[in-house]
Amino acid sequence: MFVADDKLALGARLWVEKAENDLAAAIVIIKAKHPGTAEAVCFHAQQCVEKYLKAVLAWRRIDFPRTHNVDLLVKLLPVSDRPILSQAEQTQLTTYAADVRYPGDYAPVSLTEARQAVKLARRVRNQIRDRLPKQALRTQSAD
Repeated sequence: MFVADDKLALGARLWVEKAENDLAAAIVIIKAKHPGTAEAVCFHAQQCVEKYLKAVLAWRRIDFPRTHNVDLLVKLLPVSDRPILSQAEQTQLTTYAADVRYPGDYAPVSLTEARQAVKLARRVRNQIRDRLPKQALRTQSAD
């Protein structure tokens, strides 16, 4: 029998799968060590975090808007489900979603910064996976 919790877990799992794909993409790109791809690494790291946040929101039946704003998504979560993310980290991740992907007046993203973004995404990923039910998690991981 397919119960409500199964549907919620399936919804969360779909977000988890997309988040895992973004983390895997960030890892593949960073391993290439090409300076011109640092922005893409940061974008995929942000997408991983964003989608993991949305997985928890889906699991908790909390409506959320179409947004890349990490701060907004974190605020929608119950305090007990929030990953440990400083305000500066939330703001930086949100910046990676759009600002650095287009020409503009900002400092270039370094490979060191890109590695830090992947490290941050992995940290958030691990915290959120501890909050989700097992049926919402993929068996394969990007680690």
